Amino acid sequence: MKTEKTQATKPRKRSALAKTVHVVDRGAPASVDAAMVNDEPGAGVGVRLRYVRELHGLSQRELARRAGLNHGTVGCIEKETISPSVGSLRKILDSLPMTLSEFFSLDPGTETQVFFPREELLEVGAGGISLQQVGHNLKGRPLQILMERYALGAETAAQPYSHQGDEGGVVIQGQVEVTVGGVTKVLGPGDGYLFSSRLPHRFRNVGDAEAVVVSANTPPL
Repeated sequence: MKTEKTQATKPRKRSALAKTVHVVDRGAPASVDAAMVNDEPGAGVGVRLRYVRELHGLSQRELARRAGLNHGTVGCIEKETISPSVGSLRKILDSLPMTLSEFFSLDPGTETQVFFPREELLEVGAGGISLQQVGHNLKGRPLQILMERYALGAETAAQPYSHQGDEGGVVIQGQVEVTVGGVTKVLGPGDGYLFSSRLPHRFRNVGDAEAVVVSANTPPL
């Protein structure tokens, strides 16, 4: 039995999310994982994913391999010819590893900044010690660089302490007493240090003027 066709059938309205975020599949290769194509994460995912991938020094093929995906999938997401589901995006980020919260809090426009004028260094110090950090958001970065300034008598802690990582630096100005693993030495301009942060350590200004140190920590404190 034939069914009569309705002449004026109004199309259903799409949700606001579906209007804003949609799959653009023009030119997408057939090898792309079907499960990746969904209307969930919004625009800009491709730019963020490329930034994160390059930050970790990975090729598109290597990231796809780690996530267990076809090699063309990552490239299509970065070009935004497909939009991955939240579940599929989590699968990619888990291979880095990185959380969705960290991924969407990134601002690739500012994260790729290379040069930082003096007034743009971020102050992260306290208690008579100024610690000016190069760069603002260090999530995903393995290195922290600091310009340290110690007021007269200022010290990092009353007792030596330890944490994960490694650190090193050079004294630029003043006299800094550095204790590492029970060994203490006073360093002056041009003197440097490098040690595992797992060893109990402490820094103290023992000079008669402000002390200045340029240091690096990995991972960031």
